[in-house]
Amino acid sequence: MLRKNRPAFSIGEEPLGNIRGHDIALYLDVKRPYPPMLRRPPYPDSLETRKKIEKYINKLLEMDVIRKIGHNEIVKITTPVLITWNDGKSRLCGNFGALNNYTKTDRYPIASIPYAIYKLAKAKYITTMDCMKGFHKNGVKRNLMKLLGIICHMGIYEYTRMTFGINNVPSHF
Repeated sequence: MLRKNRPAFSIGEEPLGNIRGHDIALYLDVKRPYPPMLRRPPYPDSLETRKKIEKYINKLLEMDVIRKIGHNEIVKITTPVLITWNDGKSRLCGNFGALNNYTKTDRYPIASIPYAIYKLAKAKYITTMDCMKGFHKNGVKRNLMKLLGIICHMGIYEYTRMTFGINNVPSHF
């Protein structure tokens, strides 16, 4: 299975794997009044936080997960980024709460843990795989990119691959 799906995986510092043929789409609830512009300014950051943001933005650019948006492009949505901390490790997060409020929820949520354990009860072998940057392995539909704009002190960027923090994405992954 791993050899057959080799393009979806990467090892160490290799380029990011890519799951082909499964670009993610989000569907917005058009029955609700949707604000035409959701442009928000970047959050004020400390010098330490700015350095972390620069590190993450440069890494995401290098991996082709985001692209810089030119000054002449129309930007309807910008989501401020922030650095979150967990066990001394940091990561870049976009605040996509406003977008999630207008996203239609998938009909097929992820199976519950008890159900997954029930299905695995008779398994002879159980393996695990660490899916580092798993959501970034999924592309996004072109029309979704304009909804995934992020803003920081370095400028405006948009995701070309899926990011975490968006409703429904775990069920696709």
